[in-house]
Amino acid sequence: MAAKPIPVVVVHGLWLNGFETFLLRERLVRAGFAPTPFRYPSTHASLEEVTAALARRLRMFRGPVNLVAHSLGGLITLETLAKERDLPSGRVVLLGSPVQGSRAARAVASWSLGAQLLGELAVSQLTRAGGRNWKLPREVGLIAGSRSAGLGRMFAELPQPNDGTVAVDETHLPGAAAHLVLDVSHVGMLFSRHVADAAGEFLARGSFATPEKKSNA
Repeated sequence: MAAKPIPVVVVHGLWLNGFETFLLRERLVRAGFAPTPFRYPSTHASLEEVTAALARRLRMFRGPVNLVAHSLGGLITLETLAKERDLPSGRVVLLGSPVQGSRAARAVASWSLGAQLLGELAVSQLTRAGGRNWKLPREVGLIAGSRSAGLGRMFAELPQPNDGTVAVDETHLPGAAAHLVLDVSHVGMLFSRHVADAAGEFLARGSFATPEKKSNA
């Protein structure tokens, strides 16, 4: 009898609704996983509401469950795992998540209506200063993009390399198991076969076998 696929909860980012992760989820299915989306109102909910909802979702699984989270979704994932210690085991992959804070988000939040545009949840997580690290035993891998194509460049001057919205230096998480930079943009990573392959590698083995730089072709 074939082994039952390990579930993966996929968490979307700011201003998205989860449908954008469809191709990523399809590729994870082909890699032998069982992904499902976790959707939340990214501009109309508090951190407490969303972390509680994600924790409830994870507790629905009787065995290990992995997580793949994009951008703001990665910060929500880390906060949930840090606050809720009785959750099922599993690995985590963050895609373009500015774990050390977002220059672009801080620039938007400084506008007169910027905080309202971003929402309470994003302001609390994306504009915080650096200093976040990872001390829990759960393995976390991070994938950053180096293709500078995105709206974030319109809001703030981002150091190279960046994915057009998040700079690579904003994605480093001390204590994480692995960090990988691929030639993809911030939104484009959701549609990249190489990102999906690398995520699957980490979920299966806890490491990235992919070279540090790879084309999105």
